[in-house]
Amino acid sequence: MINQALKNKVALVAGATRGAGRGIATELGAAGAIVYATGRTTHAQRSEYNRPETIEETADLVNQAGGHGIPVQVDHLDPTQVQALVARIDSEQGRLDILVNDIGGEYLAEFHQPVWQLSLEKGLRLFRLAIDTHIVTSHFALPLLIKNPGGLVVEITDGTAEYNNKNYRLSLFYDLAKTSVIRMAWALAQELKPHQCTAVALTPGWLRSEIMLDHFEVSEANWQDATAKEPHFVISETPHYIGRAVACLAGDPDVARWNGQSLSSGQLAKVYGFTDLDGSQPDAWRYICEVEAVGKPADATGYR
Repeated sequence: MINQALKNKVALVAGATRGAGRGIATELGAAGAIVYATGRTTHAQRSEYNRPETIEETADLVNQAGGHGIPVQVDHLDPTQVQALVARIDSEQGRLDILVNDIGGEYLAEFHQPVWQLSLEKGLRLFRLAIDTHIVTSHFALPLLIKNPGGLVVEITDGTAEYNNKNYRLSLFYDLAKTSVIRMAWALAQELKPHQCTAVALTPGWLRSEIMLDHFEVSEANWQDATAKEPHFVISETPHYIGRAVACLAGDPDVARWNGQSLSSGQLAKVYGFTDLDGSQPDAWRYICEVEAVGKPADATGYR
């Protein structure tokens, strides 16, 4: 991997408690970055997710990887808290080079039902967590980011623009949330370009997050056992994979070539040459289209 390529670079990973956010924060740390890892769950208090992972644990992982992790409890729906966070980053570092908007609210998602049968309360809360948090954070963080050319904004979503434009994401709320984030990245790209900064949308493939591993009652060590229940889980990837994608983007002097685009971890692995922890390069979205969607038996040969 990149060896201290991001030394002295300052990153804010909004939603770094677990999943993709934790993987991204850790890999930015492995590249030498100073990483502000934000979220709502701390050792002292849990968020509505009611999960055990904490931002302090994420910061420790950043430190162990070789970076400098700084945990900050922030509710990114609260403008006052986000404004205070950015003021702190400005005071302590004087710059912001990388902003990762990773908050999603997936635990609220309901699928395979028409909108009139879905929980309106859950759906609108999903919108707030998946969209409003990104806007609030960008509103306050981007004035600091654009102070220096070369800044990068990464909007984390689920699905590429190509895939989401052709496939219904199984719920009105979820579909709109994930496609909106892709459009948000495109919009931010237009606004950042005059400042020589870049915005992209980025999706992992089938993520082996803590929640997903728990769902299948496996750990990272024996994740392949889950294929007995769901054969297509064979294409899954660790959160480090998308983390390495972000680290490579942040370390690319020509990152502006991606401005406004919708990207995936598997796609960028082929461009930058990074791998997942097991040395493979899973290309989940190609697999989903060419294997799963057409009813072929689960087989990741040639896709990782």
